[in-house]
Amino acid sequence: MADLKLTDVAKTYGGTVNVLNNINLDIAKGELIVFVGPSGCGKSTLLRMIAGLEKISDGTLEIDGTVVNDVPPAQRGIAMVFQSYALYPHMTVRDNMTFALKLAKKSNEEINAAVDKAARILQLEPYLDRLPKALSGGQRQRVAIGRSIVRDPKVYLFDEPLSNLDAALRVATRIEIAQLKESMPDSTMIYVTHDQVEAMTLATRIVVLANKGIAQVGSPLELYERPENEFVAQFIGSPSMNLLPGEIVETGAQTKIKMDSGLMMTSAVPTTDADKGLKVNVGVRPEDMTVTTGEAVYEGVVDFTEALGEVTILYFKAEGEAAPVLAKMPGIHQDLRGTTVKVGAEPGKVQLFHNGKSLYYR
Repeated sequence: MADLKLTDVAKTYGGTVNVLNNINLDIAKGELIVFVGPSGCGKSTLLRMIAGLEKISDGTLEIDGTVVNDVPPAQRGIAMVFQSYALYPHMTVRDNMTFALKLAKKSNEEINAAVDKAARILQLEPYLDRLPKALSGGQRQRVAIGRSIVRDPKVYLFDEPLSNLDAALRVATRIEIAQLKESMPDSTMIYVTHDQVEAMTLATRIVVLANKGIAQVGSPLELYERPENEFVAQFIGSPSMNLLPGEIVETGAQTKIKMDSGLMMTSAVPTTDADKGLKVNVGVRPEDMTVTTGEAVYEGVVDFTEALGEVTILYFKAEGEAAPVLAKMPGIHQDLRGTTVKVGAEPGKVQLFHNGKSLYYR
């Protein structure tokens, strides 16, 4: 398996339309890296550049220390799994999986051993003699993955492989991909998705793409608990993090913020004397909010409730706010609709942002 290194990689179409800039990323052997970001941010374009299906406009891509910018896709040692499966409909599962090996003129012994191993890992042994039309969507995607495994590539690329599946199949196939990675610990995998749950549950590290570049790279928990900027704070997590304006009035290991509403709140983000009077956005995730009679980040009338069984999402009236303030609480709280509620959070759960950047990372 392989290490990858992207240095100052950029993509421009027609010399004028810039899609990606200054992509610098090191991917270690055995990692499962997930690219996430809003539609049009360039995550699939970046994956296709790694595969060799898109030309790199600037910068370098190295695989195991060798620059491969001009190396054809077939010679990069990369296998790609597409969201559309891309199976040959007239071929059986076995023939789909062996096709590339036959083109490479592998021996029958090598081909049979590779297919048997992949079929065993992916639990496809009962389906080897079936045509794709006789399989479910999840089974077809497993065949597409198996077709990659038999090639024993240096790097596996997944381009939104679960987006064509229904919700239940997505969950089942996501678990299968996680188990596949566990069974192949040395395999290097790069996975593109718009689904945060896939990113959070599968990734060794997540690469958040935005504004033609990388917004943050880190483990799922790092991005969730310590976002570097407001974009990542609101992109990772559902519902999005609440951002409310305030001013730092006391500094130190514990920072006191006076909210624009007049409420007082404490954050565990440390600050210095120079920060006193600084205008900040106070970030609190809806699931970290609790009803309180003490310090609070927000007080308002609950305009709407969503009872989801194990949790209830409270929507506060958005008068004067750019977006509605949300609180996500365990249990059923439909009785709070129409009432005035004050909500706060533990200081360690309260983020502080100035000019869009987290004060924690200064």
